[in-house]
This record gives sequence, C-alpha cells and structure tokens, in this order.
Amino acid sequence: MRRLYQTVCTLALLLVGLQAAHADDIIDVIGGQEGAMPVAVIPFAVTGEIPTPDQDIARVISDNLARSGRFEVLPREELVARPAGLDDTRFSAWRALGMDYLVTGRMEMDGHRVSVTFELLDVFRGNRIEGRRYRLHPDNLRSLAHAISDIVFEEVVGLPGVFGTQIAYVQVEERNDQRIHRLMVADADGQRPREILESRQPIMSPAWSPERDRLAYVSFEGGRSEIYVQNLRSGQRDRIASFRGINSAPAWSPDGRHLAVTLSRDGRANIYLLRLDDGHVRRLTDHWAIDTEPTFSPDGERIAFTSDRGGRPQVYTLAVNGPGGVERVTFDGDYNARPNWSPDGRRIAMVHRHNGSFRIAVHDLESDRTRVLTDGPWDESPVFAPNGDMIMYSAGGSGDSRLRTVSVHGRANQALPRAGGLTREPAW
Repeated sequence: MRRLYQTVCTLALLLVGLQAAHADDIIDVIGGQEGAMPVAVIPFAVTGEIPTPDQDIARVISDNLARSGRFEVLPREELVARPAGLDDTRFSAWRALGMDYLVTGRMEMDGHRVSVTFELLDVFRGNRIEGRRYRLHPDNLRSLAHAISDIVFEEVVGLPGVFGTQIAYVQVEERNDQRIHRLMVADADGQRPREILESRQPIMSPAWSPERDRLAYVSFEGGRSEIYVQNLRSGQRDRIASFRGINSAPAWSPDGRHLAVTLSRDGRANIYLLRLDDGHVRRLTDHWAIDTEPTFSPDGERIAFTSDRGGRPQVYTLAVNGPGGVERVTFDGDYNARPNWSPDGRRIAMVHRHNGSFRIAVHDLESDRTRVLTDGPWDESPVFAPNGDMIMYSAGGSGDSRLRTVSVHGRANQALPRAGGLTREPAW
C-alpha cells in the first residue's frame, strides 16, 4: 500500500478504502530547458599537484546550475577554448556559440592550502560580473564549489542559491532479512551523506528547524509512533510527543517555538499545536475525518493540511490564531495531499493524482491554478528548496524510491545519487 499520508494516513486510508483515481483535464506537464540561460563552465586551470583531484570544481558547479533549471550548461566536449579568466577570454567565440555567461577559474597549491580564483563573465558585454579569490584546505573544495554556484545563481537569477544547503531524508536498506532505517543528512546534491540515527523500526517525516540545527521526526523504536527532536550538533534527542494513539507529521512554526503535529489522542486524527518549551498542546481541528500533514505559511499565521472531510483527500487551510474557519484550497482532481508551503507564501506543492498517476504539482494561491511538474507514477513527499525555486521529492514508490529534484517551472528534473537502499521523505 502506497504511503501517502505519513503514519496516520497509511493506516487510516486502509480503513476508509479510498478508491482509484479519475482523470482530470486542466493540468499540463512542463519540461525541457526553454528559457534557460546559456552558460559555459570552464574546467579550472590547475598549477602544481592538487591533493584531491577528484574534486572537479567546474563539474560540481555545472551539475548544480543544470539541476536548477535556470541554466543550460554547454557540454564540456563542446567548449571552444579553456580560458582561466577575463584576461585570456576571446568573447567573440563564445558569442558565436550563443553563450550568455562564462564561469572560469584557476587553482594552485599555496603551502598546505589551495588558492582558488573564480570569475563570472558576461559574454555579451565582455566584462567581469564577479570575481573572488579563496585560500582553503583541499578537503573543503566541494564546499567551495557549492559556494561559487550560489554566487553565480544569485548574480544571474537574483535569488539566493541553495547549493550550499543540506537536506535530510530517510534511507531504508535490507540487512540479514531485516529492514534498517536511517535518518541521513547530506549536501543539497545528495553527496557527502552522514548518518544521524539508525533503527530497525521505521523513521518518518524529518523536518528541519528554522535555525537548521535540529530535526524533528517520527520514530517507531518504542513500538508505536512517537515524535522526537534531535540536536544535530550535540546529538541530544528529546521525545516531545508520545500520546495515546498516533503521533505524526511534525512541522515547525517559523519562530521555532511550536510544532504542528497530528495526534489521535482524543480518538480522531486532528491537527494540534505543541509548544516546545513546556509541552502545552492545543487542538486546531476537531473533525471526524482524517486531518494530517500540516505545513505552516511563512508568516506563521496559517496552516495548510490534508483532510478527507469532503470524501477525498484535499488540501485545506486554517488560521492558527483568531477567527476564520477551515477553507478548502484544492478542487482540481479527486486527490491532493502532502502540502508544503513555498517560502514566499504564494504556492503550495503537493501530491496530485492525475490519470491514475501520483505526481508532484504546485497550486498557485493567487491564480488558483494547479500545474503538474512530474510524470509519476509514484511521486510523493514534495518539499520546497529554501529559495522556493526547486522542489525535492521521492519517486518510484515503495519498491524503488529515490530522491529527485524538479524546478518550480518544470524545466529540469534530475535524480540525486543513491549510495544504496531506498531514499525517501526528503526535508530541505
């Protein structure tokens, strides 16, 4: 049975027997690289022996920019020259290729450290947009490549880059006929994964705190669902929800003082607000249906969530404080679930069933229009990047689940590397 509602809905949907999909007809799938800005990332010139030659800075930058969907990167085999900076660049050759931007650089050993210089060049104007020099330990070259990618992205697109951020996800492997569940943290491109927690029981729904120093998640290590918060620096774990029944789907408030959670301690699965400093709990919904998968708006004033109170799972919103009842947001199609609010508050990403396939879609709250971004058939758990320009999700279902990214405009869809086992439930 496909997991669509995290813990509570996995169980509850089995009970209510939700039916198969109907096709809907207003959705379009967007793909290709139309509108992406042409850029050539030149392999950095190297002087002397660099201890970590596997860290190809230009390759990491190229992959980052291509994955964003904002850039169309010239294949390395089509480079007409390999300049190391403004002084040895002949712009006419790159104009003939239709390039808008060049990224160049050079590396050389400086004692026990590496000196790295990079430049971002405007091909049309024939000048330098940005240029910086770094001196660092060779072990930090990949982090520097992400930092340079962020600089290029912000200079050209005007939004902060997210290549230097980290993601969290759940990895599941078979070992000696047992399933091992791991909570993992990695670079935004899936590289340099490290284990945060290992358990023979399921781990679900990781969620970053606003300061990105803690993760909330659901663990079944006690024989049932319980919510933990773990400090990534100290490793300290605190069990913050272990009520009777279901404890699931934690979502941080923007101020980091509360978690919106799904509890069934009063008999039905409803949305609650849990205050972290003293454990005070306040119920936000009170309905016979399944209310779950909360996500805060960026201002913390509203919560979007999934409910089948209308007969089928759809996305609803409610005001956290003050008047204003529950409002239904989605009407396109018979299944919309797992909402995630964009950082600018204008969109909600969700799982949308279309022609029998579970795909990732974005609902624009201003135009009230839904756009499908992926092909399915088993896509789930969408989460916006911190700059709102990409969405990460898991694809392939329970048999072959792996993480993928798609740009919000649908221009690029790429799979992240997988070291082994299934990867799912991303948090970004």
